[in-house]
Amino acid sequence: MKSLRNLYRIGHGPSSSHTIGPQRIAKFLKEKYQNLKSVGVVLYGSLAFTGRGHLTDKAIIEEFSPIPCVVLFDIHTKVDFPNTMDISLTFNDGSVITKRAYSLGGGAISIEGDYEDNEDDIYPQKDFAEIRRYLKFRKMSLEQYVEHYEGKQIWDYLREVYHVMLDSIDRGLNAEGLIPGKLKVPRRAKSFLTPSHLNESSSSRSYRLLSAYAFATSEENASGGLVVTAPTCGSAGVLPSVLKYNQGRYNYTEDQIIKALAVAGVIGNVVKMNGSISGAEAGCQAEIGTACSMAAAAITYLKGFSLDQIEYAAEAAMEHSLGLTCDPVGGYVQIPCIERNAVAAVKAISACYLAEYASSTHRVSFDMIVQTMIDTGRDLKKAYRETSKGGLAADYDKAIRNLKKQKMQAIKASRVKKAQNRKRAK
Repeated sequence: MKSLRNLYRIGHGPSSSHTIGPQRIAKFLKEKYQNLKSVGVVLYGSLAFTGRGHLTDKAIIEEFSPIPCVVLFDIHTKVDFPNTMDISLTFNDGSVITKRAYSLGGGAISIEGDYEDNEDDIYPQKDFAEIRRYLKFRKMSLEQYVEHYEGKQIWDYLREVYHVMLDSIDRGLNAEGLIPGKLKVPRRAKSFLTPSHLNESSSSRSYRLLSAYAFATSEENASGGLVVTAPTCGSAGVLPSVLKYNQGRYNYTEDQIIKALAVAGVIGNVVKMNGSISGAEAGCQAEIGTACSMAAAAITYLKGFSLDQIEYAAEAAMEHSLGLTCDPVGGYVQIPCIERNAVAAVKAISACYLAEYASSTHRVSFDMIVQTMIDTGRDLKKAYRETSKGGLAADYDKAIRNLKKQKMQAIKASRVKKAQNRKRAK
């Protein structure tokens, strides 16, 4: 497994695979190839279907600027990998070269013949079972395991990660207006800070604050703000909201929170290594499901529970996210994505409570549920894997079309009636 630096990437939303990845590809090619006259980019697969809503074209064009760049969306050509793009580089002497590149998920990229995010694994263990055996043999905790392979400098990086997370929440809580895009979705995070009634219960207040934090980061991400992939941009609101809420309620120190981030990172790394964190590859279960598992593990660690209980919480969170489709309306990370982050945050806390009381009867390992998740993802129809061609995205579009049709029919009927009234008046 690779460094947690590759899991927790700091970048602008709304998507790690559709925004950060393509932007990194453009940045690499611009820096490597000099004397460029113009650039042409063709997006395929999920990038083509939902790239506009994810600001893929904007990210690429801005990165290549001031070099003229044209981005085309090819929704017809079939490709083996969902996030595929061709980049044609035209030089001042008239010569042209074309590079095929892939956005691998979580911001990772591959450019044929040039570059691939394939740095050496720093963790020799391949799955959670191997990690468990190693920890028991060395009498080591999960946070010690991270420091052993990453070095003490990882704590400075994770501290920066947490500060970016907190900043994204603060910005989201103070922002108002509409989220960019044709859906005209209003920012709602700030509204959660005010109770809906005076006699609010403590549990209601807890869910309200947790939801406020999740909405805040998710709305920032959907607006192109700076967030942390945890493990992706689309699921960036789950872990920060859970960590901030628990720190505020139980007065955990920042050092404790940083260690919980490391524990969550191990869980995310196991999924990334053995399953997928890409919605285009395995549906939203790969993004929100993984984020929920990471958050559940972090809370369980903060409560001082055992390794068995941490695994149980992570497994339960993923198990009850199985089959979750990625069907963003209009290709935007807004509906149902923002609410989904809040629901996953609540689910992570529930998984922790389950682990407290039911871990002794645990039958399903975390490795097993990761395998089940990726198997389920492969069985999902392409329409349910970040194409906006199925599920809620398709039904929402259908409802909007029907509504417009009804309005046109009403307008037409009104005009006919007015004409008839005028005729009678004569």
